[in-house]
Amino acid sequence: MIDMTGKTVLITGASRGIGEAAAHIFAQAGANVVLTARGTSQIQAIADAIGERALAVPCDVSSWDQVKAAVDAAVARFGTVDVLINNAGVIEPIGPLIDSNPAEWGHVIDVNLKGVYYGIRAVMPIMAAQGGGSVLTISSGAAHNALEGWAHYCVSKAGVHMMTKALHREGAGQGIRAIGLSPGTVATQMQREIKVSGINAVAQLEWADHIPPEWAARALLWMCSDDADAYLGEEISLRDEAIRDRAKVRG
Repeated sequence: MIDMTGKTVLITGASRGIGEAAAHIFAQAGANVVLTARGTSQIQAIADAIGERALAVPCDVSSWDQVKAAVDAAVARFGTVDVLINNAGVIEPIGPLIDSNPAEWGHVIDVNLKGVYYGIRAVMPIMAAQGGGSVLTISSGAAHNALEGWAHYCVSKAGVHMMTKALHREGAGQGIRAIGLSPGTVATQMQREIKVSGINAVAQLEWADHIPPEWAARALLWMCSDDADAYLGEEISLRDEAIRDRAKVRG
């Protein structure tokens, strides 16, 4: 396992799914872990289970003030932020554009896209001052292919993909590593919501078709290593068998 001793990792959307799995994986690798999410009790329980190297900070990533406060809390507790994992994301409400509610549609953009920007904006000065860091962002195949009922999600993930490229262009010279991760379909609550919607081919998949969140978490840990430097500014797909082998994410 990659040694993250002395490093501090801030994870958004850490109350369940990939975020929760990443908190445990990075803690096992020796990192300090800062868990953020709206679910206060959930992240506190996870932090308690991890121990003194974990900090739970309630945070709605659609709010710049809350994201900035979470990063400030991480620095106050552990001295720095070495890795930011932009994991928080929503897909509801799923449905056709013609019936969409503008406020609800916009909220998905606020969380999935603006929330990623807020995280980057908050940690970038810290990482630049300390000589570097890693920003790992959960992307999706939906960033590259439109899916019925998912216009808001596809648009937000396409923006996230470009955000990674922009961060690499501006931050690489300051030692900031930016990589996206497209994990494929993962056995999380989001897939339950997709299944209930019944819209498009993804909703037709069975639960056994989805990979466990731990695979994505282990890939994120590998992405902090030099072995992943060939993908800086790009997006890694866990559908790629070669990537699964390099990241050692098979069951």
